[in-house]
Amino acid sequence: MYDTKETAEKAILVGVSLQSTGVNYAQMCEYLDELSFLAETAGAETVKIFTQNLDRPVHATFIGKGKLEQIRDYAEENEIDMVIFDDELSPTQLRNIERVLKGVKVLDRTNLILDIFASRARTASSKTQVELAQYQYLLPRLTGMWTHLERQKGGIGLRGPGETEIETDRRIIRDKITRLKEELLKIDKQKVTQRKNRGKLVRVALVGYTNVGKSTLMNLLSKSDVFAENKLFATLDTTVRKIAIQNVPFLLADTVGFIRKLPHHLVDSFKSTLDEVREADIILHIVDISHPLFEDQMRVVNETLAELIQEPKPTMVVFNKIDAFEFIKKDEDDLTPIQRENHSLEDLKEMWVAKQGEETVYISAAKKENIVELKDKLYESVKEIHSARFPYNEFLYQDFDEEVE
Repeated sequence: MYDTKETAEKAILVGVSLQSTGVNYAQMCEYLDELSFLAETAGAETVKIFTQNLDRPVHATFIGKGKLEQIRDYAEENEIDMVIFDDELSPTQLRNIERVLKGVKVLDRTNLILDIFASRARTASSKTQVELAQYQYLLPRLTGMWTHLERQKGGIGLRGPGETEIETDRRIIRDKITRLKEELLKIDKQKVTQRKNRGKLVRVALVGYTNVGKSTLMNLLSKSDVFAENKLFATLDTTVRKIAIQNVPFLLADTVGFIRKLPHHLVDSFKSTLDEVREADIILHIVDISHPLFEDQMRVVNETLAELIQEPKPTMVVFNKIDAFEFIKKDEDDLTPIQRENHSLEDLKEMWVAKQGEETVYISAAKKENIVELKDKLYESVKEIHSARFPYNEFLYQDFDEEVE
């Protein structure tokens, strides 16, 4: 989508290991790797990473004065376009940091994610949801924000919610938020009607961390062409397909990917998207088993699902990307602690991830490995619910591949 060779803005990333939140150095580095991927997705090039260990954030500038001056000096010497913090900055912190960095754009993780969502939104529904989240984020940051926008003339983090003129009146922003919420209520009602019109077909929802291969699997199972890309948040809009396995029909929904520190404005705004998860009969939790911290990603998804779903639902854990799984065998005289990469795929199957009381299957959606096993297990789960719901139905259905709007 972006020609990064010509248009990439140079970015500095800033991460803080906070004892008050229990984030250690290793976790901070993993978060920064993800932040770098987010920046790349937005079209930026990470040229330098600054880190700091603190008991708690500095009230005025989030990081220490000396570290901030180091960042300022490096930015001036290397013509840096922006500085991105991995944590959300308060309005006061944002203004104070901008004063020190003298004209360099300052973004936090929330602003960066909102920017990516703004660039990815395609339908009227997702555009409205993102616009609402952007205004809710901007409202408490209006002081000094508009002159900042006027100075920067666009770029990553400054796409804004589609406005062509800088607005300084808080009342106008609040009025827009009210109007957007009303629009979303109408959209929610339309989607509720659509879901009712689908009847009582069994519903299966694909959930998982962002970029684990949900859309690729959706394309494979439904024989459709959902947009899939090796970038975070490649798709925002929920896609639903009516398909069948061995003549048993069901609805398959591909939902927006979860991520650490997902802005609460987005969670609230994308309520209608998450309703597909709430109303699902079966959940397919897709996991990228090739990721070094896939257990942590699973935890993020499970915690989010626990907030969304009151009662447990039948869940199948689909460990994807086995083709990309790397195994590094330790030498016998290597006394260092065993890491995830020192376990083979067979080791992991025997460990706790295969014994958590849920159905599991190991596949490669990209290479189409073990898809038959996945379909067989999915068929048994869907058939059990379908038979209870339609006890006298002989499965006389046609045109299973049609798209559900």
